[in-house]
Amino acid sequence: MARDPETGQFGVAVQSHFFSVGPIVPWAEAGVGAVATQAFAEASYGPRGLEMMRGGTPAGRALGVLVFSDKEAERRQVAMVDALGHVAAHTGERCIPEAGDRQGDGVSVQANMMLKPTVPDAMLAAYESATGDLAERLLAALDAAEADGGLTVMRRAYDAVERAEQAALEGDMETAAAEYAKAEAGVGDNVEASFWAGVSLAAAGQEEQARALLAKSFARHEGWKELLRRLPAAGMFPDDSALIERLLAAD
Repeated sequence: MARDPETGQFGVAVQSHFFSVGPIVPWAEAGVGAVATQAFAEASYGPRGLEMMRGGTPAGRALGVLVFSDKEAERRQVAMVDALGHVAAHTGERCIPEAGDRQGDGVSVQANMMLKPTVPDAMLAAYESATGDLAERLLAALDAAEADGGLTVMRRAYDAVERAEQAALEGDMETAAAEYAKAEAGVGDNVEASFWAGVSLAAAGQEEQARALLAKSFARHEGWKELLRRLPAAGMFPDDSALIERLLAAD
C-alpha cells in the first residue's frame, strides 16, 4: 500500500489464499489516502479510516483510534497512508505467524501466514528498487513476497468458512465444525476447507474425524503441517503438543 510522491496516486495491491478479497482489503480515495485491512479483516477500517483522514486526521492517529476501539485488534493487520504520505501499520500479536509489516517513504507492506519472517523485508526492498508506475511497483512487491516464501495454502463455500471462523472465535466448536464440513464439500480439490474443518474437529475432541480431513491437506503440501504448529500461538488451537504431534502423523 503506497502513495506515489510524484503523482499523488494511491494504490493497494493484495494477494491472498482467500477468494474475493477485493471488496474487503483495499480502500483508497483520491486526495485522501489508502487503507489495507487484512488477517482477520474488519472491513470497517477502510471507510472509517478514509473518513478520518478526509477530515485531516493523520494516518497514525486514525489507525490508533480504530485499533483502540477494536476488541479483536490483536487478530487484525491494518495499514494506512494519508495525503501527505505519512504511513502507519498495526500487526496484532495473535495474527498467524509469520506476520509482520515494514514501512518506507510513503509505503507500507504487511503479510501474515508467511513461511518465513523475511517476507515483509523482501516486499519493501522490491517496491523501493522497482521502476515503472505505482501499479508496477506494487506488483513487484507481491512477486517478491511469493518468491521469498509465501505460505501455500466458491463463494458459497467461503461463506461457510467465514461462519465457521466466527463460531470458532466464539468458542462454538460444534458449529464451526459443521460449517467447515459444508465448505469442505463445496470446494472440490481445494484442501483449505479440509484443513480448517480438521482443526475445528480436533479442537472439539473429535480426533479421528479430524485426522482424516487433515491428511488431505498434508498430502497436498507440507505447509499445512507448519500452519497447524503455529495455530496455538495465535489462540486458534489448544496448546497441546501431544495432540498436535498425533495430528501431524495423519496419513
